[in-house]
This record gives sequence, structure tokens and C-alpha cells, in this order.
Amino acid sequence: MTEIHNMTVAELSEGLSKKAFSSVELTQHYLDRIQRLDKTYNSFITTTVSFALEKAKLSDELRTKGQAGPLTGIPIAHKDIFCTKGVKTSCGSKMLDNFIAPYNSTMVSQMEDAGMVMLGKTNMDEFAMGSSNETSFYGPVRNPWNVDTVPGGSSGGSAAAVAARLAPCSTGTDTGGSIRQPAALCGITGLKPTYGRVSRYGMIAFASSLDQGGPFAQTALDAAMMLNVMAGFDVKDSTSVDKAVPDYTKNLKDSLKGKVIGVPKEYFENGLDKTVESRVQDAIHVFEKLGARIQEVSLPSSPLSISVYYVVASAECSSNLSRFDGVRFGHRCEKPRDLEDLYKRSRAEGFGDEVKRRIMVGTYALSTGYYDAYYLKAQKVRQLIADDFKRAFAQVDLLIGPTAPTPAFKIGEKTDDPVSMYLSDIYTIATNLAGLPGLSIPAGFVNDLPIGIQLTSKHFDESLLLNAAHQYQLETDWHKKIPQSCI
Repeated sequence: MTEIHNMTVAELSEGLSKKAFSSVELTQHYLDRIQRLDKTYNSFITTTVSFALEKAKLSDELRTKGQAGPLTGIPIAHKDIFCTKGVKTSCGSKMLDNFIAPYNSTMVSQMEDAGMVMLGKTNMDEFAMGSSNETSFYGPVRNPWNVDTVPGGSSGGSAAAVAARLAPCSTGTDTGGSIRQPAALCGITGLKPTYGRVSRYGMIAFASSLDQGGPFAQTALDAAMMLNVMAGFDVKDSTSVDKAVPDYTKNLKDSLKGKVIGVPKEYFENGLDKTVESRVQDAIHVFEKLGARIQEVSLPSSPLSISVYYVVASAECSSNLSRFDGVRFGHRCEKPRDLEDLYKRSRAEGFGDEVKRRIMVGTYALSTGYYDAYYLKAQKVRQLIADDFKRAFAQVDLLIGPTAPTPAFKIGEKTDDPVSMYLSDIYTIATNLAGLPGLSIPAGFVNDLPIGIQLTSKHFDESLLLNAAHQYQLETDWHKKIPQSCI
């Protein structure tokens, strides 16, 4: 079974169906790899060994009875932002280091109902605030392609686990690029669905109008199989959209002939690494070869997306994180003198620097006298950004561009420069502000580090996104590349 970890979700599903191996064997194989290799990468916070093997055994029994679905028995890792009943859910923070979730998030329940086997919970930037996975209370995650570099964030643990073949797939969340950017830096496929397409119930909130869960996998086909399970309306989530879920695997083989793909000119101006730009242009030529027509478009408000995001997201995080006060759950300081001391010291001790920074910015933006000047104005510009996308999609079917401006940077390189760190998400944030679906797929290497291209489509048009990505992956083999140390 030395090569089994290099198989895709689709290939593993076929192997389980043909009884080439059992789910117990498959699960044990991944657990052994995690134990052996993750000391280097630090991609997992918690591994659920006994739970995983028990679930794998049940999955094998379902296959014996002929009651298995496509994902039955497939191992998966969950970002530690999703509540998992009876298992620590820390959000990468000291504040929740002692929190055992009393229930499952909807996404976790959906995956369990599909027969998937949870291997454990993956490392992440604290409360999903970061672009490098260096703000975690449990230490930084290291990129399997070069352990001196970051895997991206905030879902860096989930991305690194798939890249290192410690799990065939994983879940993540994307508030401003936190699925797509780490997918690009780790050389895998990552999908952020339309806002409201996937339930947010049981996903610990950072910025409620931006957060969206989604899948990491090796291929677009794998992501489509996962989205089939995780998409859908949830009465427990007021932001969930009651819209029928198509079979996302159905149209993967459709031709791209006649499709128009837009190239936003703003994405190729200042800040983009020239070699990354060259790789993106190579990818655009592949889509032309596949029959798509390429057309330049403009998103004139997109350069404002960073400023808008860090006002809106910080304001929402200030509100959401007010619940962590040392009273009901989470970290509580020792021997508080009074209620005020309990609040102050519990929060001071429980939150890291980046979380505190964003809470302070958000509280300021929402305060009397500044609300109109900052938060309200940011929301107005957010609408302008959304309108830019509407105008673009009146002309084209998809948008294409870089996922991140550079390949993975060195650990510690940007920790003392928050603004430079924030610019890592310059090409992904606008998609979240507009609530659109976006997907990153591997598109080559720069200095032996993977880079990704980002595809964006209209609301609820994930089928076209996945179709285009699948056709690209049939023409290229970047998604098949594996870090040498992980083979």
C-alpha cells in the first residue's frame, strides 16, 4: 500500500468499491503517515485515531451490505473551526484550547452521513485570522514543498495535510481567500462556494457576511464529489440559501468551446510577481487551446478590496468574538478580582496579537463618530465591487487570474509587517465581498514552489467552475505533482 496515499478521492472510491483495500486499511495507512510525518509539518492539532478506525469499520460493513455511497469509507480532515461532537474544537486559539464541542457542525454531519472517516482536526490561523498559518496557538504549519515556507492561511493545516498526502481531502473556510490562497501555495485544488451554498451552522464565526466553508482535494473531480455532499439548504443557518443542489460531477466533461473567459486587467498591474504572471499566461493559453475565448475585462473597484475587507471583517470579528469573555466557555483567567478583571485578563491571555489587532480595528470602526466614516463607507464600496463583477459577467462566463501575487514566502518573513501580509490576499478578497464562488487549481512552479490560478464564476455556477478546472487538469499534470519528501 505504499502508493495508496497518492490516489485521488475518486480513485480511492473506486478501489474501495472493487475491494482492492478496506476503509480500515486505508484509514490506518493515513493515520500511520500522520504519526510519522506530521511532526515536520504540524498540520494537525488533534488526531482522532479510535474514532476514525471505528467509523472505518462501520463504513466497511455498509459496503458489505451494498449500502455505500461514493464517499463511504474515504478519510477526511476537518479544519479546527468546525465543531465536532466530543472532540476539541480550538479554532487555533488558546481561548478554546479546552473546548470540547457538544455537537457537530452541519458540514461535519453531512460528511459523516456520507460515510466519510474523520482523521482529525487541522491547524489554522487563530480564529481564521491570517494568511500564513503563523498565528496559531499551536505553532506554524510548514509547507510540504519547502518546510521553511508558509502553507498559506488561514486553512493552512488543511491544505498542507492534502499536499503532504496525510489526507486525501479536507475541509476549510474562506473569508478573504483562506481556501484558495493556501491551495495555491500548497499545489492543490481548493474551492470557495457561493456565499450561502454551504451551511455555516457550527462553524465558529469570524466575519459572518464573508465566511464560507468548502473543500480541499487533489482534483476538481474530487472537489465536485465533496461539494455534492456539503452543499444544500440548512434551516439552522439563516444565511443558507434554499436552492436545489445539482450533481456537480455531471457536467465535468463538457467542452469549453464557445465559453468566454475574462482576464481582469487590474490583476496584472503592480504587485504581481513576473514569473507568477508568466505561469498564469501559460494557463490562459491552455484554456484558449480548449476552445475558450479570452477577453480583457475591468474590475475598477477591486484595488479597494483590501481596505474594504479589513474594515468589514474586523468590525464583524469584533462583534462575533465578544462572546469569548471567560464566563461561559473557553479560557478563564486565574483568580479574577471582579467581573471586569475576569473579562480583561481572560481575553488578554486567550487571544493572540493578530486577533487583538483586528478586534481593536473593528471596535474603532463601529464606534460612535466613526461608524459612518469607516464601516458604512466600506459597505458602500463593497457594493461597487459587487457591481463591477456584475458588469464583467454580463460579458463573460468566467474570470481567470492569479490566486496569490507570489509563491509561498518564508516563515517569519511578514510577521512584523501586517500590511504586507494582508496583501497576500489581494486577488481573492473581492470574490468574498461579492459573495461569488472561486476556485484555485495548480498551474506550475516558481523557484520549485507551486503557484495557482483562480477561476471565478457567477453566483451558484460552481458547476461551470469545476467543469473548467477539470478540463484544464485533463490537459495538464500540475495537480499530480507531489512534494519529494511525501512520496
